[in-house]
Amino acid sequence: MKLLYFLPVFFFLSHTAKGEEIEKDTSKIRNVELNEIVVQSFKQQRDLRLEPLSATAVTGTAIQNRNITGIKEFSSFIPNLFMPDYGSKLTSPVYIRGIGSKINSPSVGLYVDGIPYFEKSAFDFDFAEVDRIEVLRGPQGTLYGRNTMGGIINVYTKSPLKYEGTNLWLSNGTYGYRDYSLSHYNKIGEKFGYAISGNYTNSDGYFTNLYTDKKADDSKAGSARIRLEWKPNTRLSLGLMSSFDRSNQGGYPYAVCDSVTHRPGDVNYNDYSFYKRTLSTTGFSADYQGAGYSINSRTAFQYLSDHQGIDQDFSPRSIYFARQDMKQKMVSEELNIKSTTTGRYKWLFGAFGFWQGIDNTVILDYFNKGYTTRKLYDTPTYGVAFYHQSTIDDLLTRGLSLTFGLRYDYEHASNDYLFYKEADGGSQQMDAFDNKLKFSQVTPKIALQYMFPSTGMIYATATKGYKTGGFNTSFDREEDRSFKPETSWNYELGAKHPFLDNRLNAEFCFFWIDWKNQQIYQMLATQTGQFLRNAGRSESKGIEVSLQGNPVNGLMVQVNYGFTHATFKDYKDNRKGIDYAGNFLPMVPRHTFAAGADYTIPHPCTHIDRFTVSAGYTGTGRILWKEDNKVSQSYYGLLNAKVSATKDFITFAIWAKNITNADYVAYYFESAGNGLAQKGRPFTIGGNIQLSF
Repeated sequence: MKLLYFLPVFFFLSHTAKGEEIEKDTSKIRNVELNEIVVQSFKQQRDLRLEPLSATAVTGTAIQNRNITGIKEFSSFIPNLFMPDYGSKLTSPVYIRGIGSKINSPSVGLYVDGIPYFEKSAFDFDFAEVDRIEVLRGPQGTLYGRNTMGGIINVYTKSPLKYEGTNLWLSNGTYGYRDYSLSHYNKIGEKFGYAISGNYTNSDGYFTNLYTDKKADDSKAGSARIRLEWKPNTRLSLGLMSSFDRSNQGGYPYAVCDSVTHRPGDVNYNDYSFYKRTLSTTGFSADYQGAGYSINSRTAFQYLSDHQGIDQDFSPRSIYFARQDMKQKMVSEELNIKSTTTGRYKWLFGAFGFWQGIDNTVILDYFNKGYTTRKLYDTPTYGVAFYHQSTIDDLLTRGLSLTFGLRYDYEHASNDYLFYKEADGGSQQMDAFDNKLKFSQVTPKIALQYMFPSTGMIYATATKGYKTGGFNTSFDREEDRSFKPETSWNYELGAKHPFLDNRLNAEFCFFWIDWKNQQIYQMLATQTGQFLRNAGRSESKGIEVSLQGNPVNGLMVQVNYGFTHATFKDYKDNRKGIDYAGNFLPMVPRHTFAAGADYTIPHPCTHIDRFTVSAGYTGTGRILWKEDNKVSQSYYGLLNAKVSATKDFITFAIWAKNITNADYVAYYFESAGNGLAQKGRPFTIGGNIQLSF
């Protein structure tokens, strides 16, 4: 195991510092007080800055200062995090360190207030009333299980027991952008609190369809959320969260690319493409604090119904038009018990179970051939998992800690499939089958961590990642009906250290990922759909560097850099007779870079209580779009800024995004023999008014 190579480093450092003293209680170690140290996840035992892993936390204040309104705007803001704009909320692929998935189940997990989001089309939602976001990079299979090979994103909304008041948010911008929200937080006594909020967004669209002379990507969305918290006594906490989201958008502003330069032309197709989604999520939490332990429960139910229509030839001709109707129901329960003592040994035990039902109908109209195909999928899945994690502090020497974790997952999936061909008013069944798949996996984790007597830490980890197999919704051969799980080992060596009397915090890590049976999407022989198949073996290695803090009063700075070198080691496409070994993985930026600053001036004049200037730059690239590495997007940068002024309960702000109007391709793929691409969004500007009572 590669982790053994790091042992001499740890023992050398630990023994050279043996004569110095270190606090046994790591919570007392001085660290950068950029944000309040709060353990929000019911699976964490310490603040992320004290954990042996690569993680980035973004506060609600930082999200507001950068005018971030959706999860896709975190692309490249976090080291080695990339989220291409697929053209609608149906698919929100997340890639971390080169690991991700565009179709089928995601490879990066998402939790909102402890509730898991399994379906990729639920990932893209408006960021209203967000208190904090945490991105944990690298496999999180031991604590979070299936489909967290790349990492996990934890989103936390504001608690009514910590926030009180009423907030009104009004934002207008170019291209018909509107964002209106209203929220109210209140406490009844000290034991019960409630929060209600509503949000509405609108965009007229950024790209004009020449055929219809209308915007191709207009959108409207509304959401509502309620959160209740009750603490009947000092030991017991109960919570209820329920949200409803409805969105209706035109989508897929793709344009045919030049065959030589691969640059997109104008959007020009005849059939209006769209995506409509209804999403409802409800979760119940219960936490009990005992003497030296805590018991935590999370129960969740999620319902998703969406409808997609897409002109798959993206031309003025009537050739192909695809429709998809999907309904998802998901129920999950997680229960864990963990130690809360400050002793040398800390432990956690947990169990997780879920059931997910998906009914999917895919209809493809072949206008040029005079018939329609209809495919129906009924795909219920259930699974259980058991996990444990132990941490031993002051192992052999002061400051040295060992963490060991183990998880077992079992999953059962089935697919009831029907295929019909309809022509001249009649319907003929072409195919039918009922397949079943079973998966089980053990995902271990081991980490060594050394806390320096003065301050700072180094760590080394080895973790296994696991992504389940499943069924393809598009295939043209029997052997492509399903695909196998993929697994990976992630080896990581990192350090965290504060500087300038804890005003700046620096983090660095090196990672190497070795994964097998990687799930790669490919085009069907008909060139009208995609499916997943397993490649042989791939490798990803790179570095991540972060620097953040407040070097002087009023100034917050952040610099993040990620480098990923991800290649195929063994991958042959037997259908095309091509060996891709040595090629770079698609959809993986070689570099991600972010630099930002927020400068706040208190009381600059008698009419202003607070004045804040924020600016941020993100850089991404080079991105290779296909396995053959023939089409790519070179490095590009986006510059955003915002200025705001606050007087009493009113805040005025002006913001701008993509100030330099950078011209880049946000997403590229090939279909029906054509290269198709979506351009990145142009320069936009707008203003906000916020009232806080």
